Amino acid sequence: QVQLVESGGGLVQAGGSLNLSCVASGRAFSSYTMGWFRRAPGKDGEFVAAISWNGGNTYYADSVKGRFTISRDNAENTVYLQMNSLKPEDTAVYYCATRSVPVSFVNPEDSHRYAYWGQGTQVTVSS
Repeated sequence: QVQLVESGGGLVQAGGSLNLSCVASGRAFSSYTMGWFRRAPGKDGEFVAAISWNGGNTYYADSVKGRFTISRDNAENTVYLQMNSLKPEDTAVYYCATRSVPVSFVNPEDSHRYAYWGQGTQVTVSS
């Protein structure tokens, strides 16, 4: 059973930074694309960032490009989301997710391609 556990959320002022972590267990972490998504109150979920199985490819939503960085440590079964220059509109529950198909990085922004999800971590950015 694949399990994903996020941490690192919290309350931060606008312009501040947070570093989210997601630890995976239950299968070979290093073979799969990992993604971060978020859901703000009253809004649909949206893609944030994704990273390929070996870290060689990354993809970002336009809204976070240049401010957020996704990375992974396959030895630690962990994916990170470094968030800088945070804005109030970044307030949301952030979820990490992974696919059931190894290696594939096709359409990394498509949430339907992710089979396993964490429980989420709350990020609140005050103005």
